[in-house]
Amino acid sequence: MDTGIISVRYARALLKCSMEAYVEEHVYHEMQLLSSNYLEMPLLGQTIGNPMFAKSTKEAILLAACGEKVTDITKRFIALVLREGRENILPFMARSYIALYRQQRNITQGKLITAATASPKIRQRMQQMVEERTKGTVEFETEVKPEILGGFILEYDTYRLDASVQRNLRTILSQLKHS
Repeated sequence: MDTGIISVRYARALLKCSMEAYVEEHVYHEMQLLSSNYLEMPLLGQTIGNPMFAKSTKEAILLAACGEKVTDITKRFIALVLREGRENILPFMARSYIALYRQQRNITQGKLITAATASPKIRQRMQQMVEERTKGTVEFETEVKPEILGGFILEYDTYRLDASVQRNLRTILSQLKHS
């Protein structure tokens, strides 16, 4: 069977169970942490995929990767995944859960890139602007990239607004080359 289909089925089941227990937001944060741990620590995936480790050891490692106070739903979910031998696609399940949760709650990811640290007021204004346009909630992330020289780059969904000095300089240079 296809990894994508399997991971979405498991994620849907997890979302349904977590909603019935009214812990879907907590599970959302656990899946975010688990997913980021898989990305930041490649050894985690190698360890979980290693057949030499006992399922109980894998379970303990995965629960630790989900955070400190793990919900019973997540504990049971990880036990099920291990019992079914699907631990190799657990990162896909976590990302699928995150996507389904965001879709259900109308949550958009946004990113503001600036040359210097943006003030909380500017960050808040940009976040409000995106929330007004998307008619939903925005999980806003900021990043500092001095190479853009000034201005900002705003990204959300498939939208990208590049108002950086670097882009403006490139545009001017391109126009001078073609003149």
